[in-house]
Amino acid sequence: MHQTISCAIVVFNEERNIREALDSVAWMDEIIAVDSYSTDKTVEICREFTPHVFQRKWNGFGEQKNSAIDRATSDWVFILDADERVSDDLREEIQRVLETSGQAGPVAYSLPRKNYYYGKWIRWGGVYPDYQLRLFRRGVGRLDASEPHNRFVFEGLHGYLTHPLDHYTERTIEDHFKKFNNFTTLAARERGKTKKTVRWSDLTIRPLFTFWKYYVQRQAFR
Repeated sequence: MHQTISCAIVVFNEERNIREALDSVAWMDEIIAVDSYSTDKTVEICREFTPHVFQRKWNGFGEQKNSAIDRATSDWVFILDADERVSDDLREEIQRVLETSGQAGPVAYSLPRKNYYYGKWIRWGGVYPDYQLRLFRRGVGRLDASEPHNRFVFEGLHGYLTHPLDHYTERTIEDHFKKFNNFTTLAARERGKTKKTVRWSDLTIRPLFTFWKYYVQRQAFR
């Protein structure tokens, strides 16, 4: 029996990205968009694809995405970011899950993600396959409060899809620094909540080790 699927997406001033993102999931049964009071045409574009557009004050990625998830009514939920696209191959694979998945199978699926930086696919440096848990049965779990990268906490079997999600991250140097500043601020606030002491090695040895690990060992220079 065919099962239904909702797309949950959170947005803020994404008029440059949102049309392509929503067009890639227009085949899904329902799209839930939660906006943080955008000042551009984001909401207007979203309403071209779905009547389910909601606005709420920004309170972190986790809370915002959980708000979208909670509004979904389909059997399954797929989380999409505005700068991501569901390819035709991934679409077909998801549809097979909807057609064949039984109660005894996985309740959540992770999938690889292809990150495009300045328009180029970054395959090396530990950036691929960059597995993301994005597809799950409605009601099996929620995103935690860790920022900026939340973890989906659920109960049940965990499966994996083979076809990747396309992620068009920073396209310009301006995008890069804007995202860098935003994410480092969120990470600093999260670190502050833990009350962990910053050691001298965190500022000296760890950066050098990280450079060696990703640039040399995992061949980020390629």
